[in-house]
Amino acid sequence: MSVAVIGQEGALARTHEGEPGLPRGRSGLPTEAVRAAQRERLLRAVIAAVAESGFRDVTVADIVRRARVSRAAFYAHFADKEDCFLAATRHGGELLGAQMLGATRALPPDTSAEDVLRASIAAFLGFLVAEPAFARAFYIDMPAAGPGAVRQVEEAQRAFARLDRAWHQRARRDNPAWPEVPALAYYALAGASAELVRAEVRQGEIHAAALRDTLFDLHLAVLAARPWPLPDSGAADGPVSHMPHDSTPSQAATAS
Repeated sequence: MSVAVIGQEGALARTHEGEPGLPRGRSGLPTEAVRAAQRERLLRAVIAAVAESGFRDVTVADIVRRARVSRAAFYAHFADKEDCFLAATRHGGELLGAQMLGATRALPPDTSAEDVLRASIAAFLGFLVAEPAFARAFYIDMPAAGPGAVRQVEEAQRAFARLDRAWHQRARRDNPAWPEVPALAYYALAGASAELVRAEVRQGEIHAAALRDTLFDLHLAVLAARPWPLPDSGAADGPVSHMPHDSTPSQAATAS
């Protein structure tokens, strides 16, 4: 993979393939620093490898080659490639959550609930646009990477549902006309949002502005009982533009 491609794939997929290994010995790094650097290299390498080849085709040899560490170092950190992959996607998810939290905490205290929501969604999509390899690995490969990965995806959706619920409960204090909704509504919103993102990732590009507006309007339709804005007849179809508009659900599924 070229340096240019690595840059385009994001910081979470930057590998050390073709570079020297970590310095060791008296003139090298302390043992703990070496172990931390090895782990970081492996986490990035597995994201890069899975995003390029798919989880099923990636081997431990692929990962250690990209990370420029030994096979023994790999097994000192992880039991197998699935263990490494789950750690890498969990780490990426933590960074994603931190970016969203940072974006909302940076807002003035009197920011409206709608603007807090918009900033959170923009930070979420901004992270995925900046980290396309992570986005592909998480949204495309995770659901097919085994029971552990499926559980991790479900936990990620529950985490987003908790964020939505916390935001909604705070927002209702300033907007008492907004409805109370069942707990499952938050989980449904998280799942719908994930599917919209997955459709974009599968097509090869996240249209952040259009998808941000769609997710924003979707949340307010469910959590604020706000009518959907009238569609712009001159605008592109947005995140589901690849789906046939005049087909039945079964036809659309077959076409995809």
